[in-house]
Amino acid sequence: MTRTPLVLPDFPWDSLVPFGTIARTHPDGIVDLSVGSPVDPTPDVIRESLATATDAHAYPTTTGTVQLREAIVDWFERRRGVTGLTVDHVLPTVGSKELVALLPLLLGLGKDDVVVHPSVAYPTYAIGAAMVGATAIASDEPAEWPENTALVWLNSPGNPDGRVLDVEQLRAAVARARELGAVIASDECYAELNWNGVDPTPSILDPEVIGDDRSSVLAVYSLSKQSNLAGYRAAFVAGCSQLIAELLEVRKHAGLIVPGPVQAAMVTALKDEAHVAQQRELYRARRAKLLPALERAGFRVDDSVAGLYLWATKNEDSWQTVGDLAQAGILVVPGSFYGETPPHHVRIALTASDATIADAVARLELLA
Repeated sequence: MTRTPLVLPDFPWDSLVPFGTIARTHPDGIVDLSVGSPVDPTPDVIRESLATATDAHAYPTTTGTVQLREAIVDWFERRRGVTGLTVDHVLPTVGSKELVALLPLLLGLGKDDVVVHPSVAYPTYAIGAAMVGATAIASDEPAEWPENTALVWLNSPGNPDGRVLDVEQLRAAVARARELGAVIASDECYAELNWNGVDPTPSILDPEVIGDDRSSVLAVYSLSKQSNLAGYRAAFVAGCSQLIAELLEVRKHAGLIVPGPVQAAMVTALKDEAHVAQQRELYRARRAKLLPALERAGFRVDDSVAGLYLWATKNEDSWQTVGDLAQAGILVVPGSFYGETPPHHVRIALTASDATIADAVARLELLA
């Protein structure tokens, strides 16, 4: 029997490598604004919790400790205005990307199903569909979602464009998903990084969106961005208790477990708001410098009202923009990575040190 390997699209960042090489030839080196990976230290209070929990001789539970699940429930109510959750409505995950990629598999989707995702979107939503042979459709219009839609992904605030869905938009999406009998999952990992105010952006689990009916609805969150825990792989999913139980059962069989010390660190991260506020202001200050510098250099910045990126355009092919900025030693990501048609935008990350942002601003001034 001949094995048929799983065929997935090429990893998009591989095509960016030549432009990184060009940027590194700049006399002052590369300014890498292509990756949304935190550069600031993990807060001491969280690192201390991890260190204290390193005697992890026993297997952790897939469902997570009671302390962690209670901390997730409390965080949703305190920070997101989500009431009525219990420990049966939440589940820790090994980062959020694994859940995004595996959710179609965990839900039992297959080749006759459709997975809907935003028109400009993180590529892993479509990869998850491809892994089970389902069809991925990019659409922001609920009325356009086909009858065989089994899973809908929302992303608010969006990566790469920083777009935020308001309560009415979330409500309409939930209503359409339920009409189709589909699960709807909202990826909300940038919610604490809202540049229109200090409050997080609306959650799909907010009572203003779903009332007291969580059926078929999930919210996904990550501590990578708000707490600089990307290396910890610390995230969680919350919502419909029936779906949570279903995910838990499959994850127990698959051994998808958050390590015990990481679970302890997550409890601390969720309870401490001071470090989140401090990190938010660091990104706010960097954004306040980089955004006007881009505008002076002839860019228009669209959306970008939350999250860690500026969605910028010169109304030209995004690869042309990537190439021009690489000549100035600045590496950014083309909009074509995110399914934009036609691809005119580039994604520019705020995840760089103050010194690196200042360097980027200086180089952009030379392009003005």
